[in-house]
Amino acid sequence: MTARQEQPAVVAGETDRPHPHLAVQDHAVDGSGVVRVLRIDREEKLGALSGALVAALGEQIVRVRQDREVRAVVLTGTGRGFIAGADVGEYSGVGADAFLEYQRTSRQVFDSLERLPQPSVAAVNGYAFGGGFEVALCCDFILASTRARFALPEVTLGLIPGGGGTQRLARAAGTRFTKELVMTGRSVRPDEAVRQGLVTEVAEPEALMERALAFAVLLATKAPLAVREAKRVIDGGVAQGLDAALSAEQAALGGLFGTADGQEGISAFLDKRTPRFTGA
Repeated sequence: MTARQEQPAVVAGETDRPHPHLAVQDHAVDGSGVVRVLRIDREEKLGALSGALVAALGEQIVRVRQDREVRAVVLTGTGRGFIAGADVGEYSGVGADAFLEYQRTSRQVFDSLERLPQPSVAAVNGYAFGGGFEVALCCDFILASTRARFALPEVTLGLIPGGGGTQRLARAAGTRFTKELVMTGRSVRPDEAVRQGLVTEVAEPEALMERALAFAVLLATKAPLAVREAKRVIDGGVAQGLDAALSAEQAALGGLFGTADGQEGISAFLDKRTPRFTGA
């Protein structure tokens, strides 16, 4: 990572609470929009996702998608838990229909996070179990505290992951590693997650948010249309044949060349000055 370079001024805004267990804060980046931080704040439950909290998170993801001022998103937790999976207590006494409805809603929210046009950063501060690991896998980058732990332990409940864990982890780290984690339920430390290509950087707990914000700010200072197109082409290309993916890449490049940001970037390079990207 190169996020340690000198950064523009960043001003933190007021914290909004659309749900008692979800905090939202914008960090205005001088000349480069905002970085939005979504923080799960349910420390007593290690960030476990209740049905209402999943819905609230989904609403905030929709808002991020619709707000062109938001150039990057950081998702984090509070205390010892990032997101320690679903609130299993809500499973007790419910029928199959209610259980499956929670799973469908969770999948829709997780999918919408993965499909955000803006880049997303998971700052995993603690336990990322079950749905928490699945949420992190939906983000473009994972930064982890040395205290972070990752697991898909549903097998210990007689279940399997239902929010994409079997599929996104297999695509990110291979089927053998995924089968091991899903079938044993064991947890993974950050150093192993780095070796598997899942985690971008590991930080001490007190430095995690500083590093995550620095990385998100770095993303925010780049040409937003180019960043969005890069994400779209890379993610889409994985599911395409190579020829089709290469054609999509060149089509995106041609479109960006004709934008104001594309011309600004070239002019700034030739003038030896810092470009001012506007997203146009």
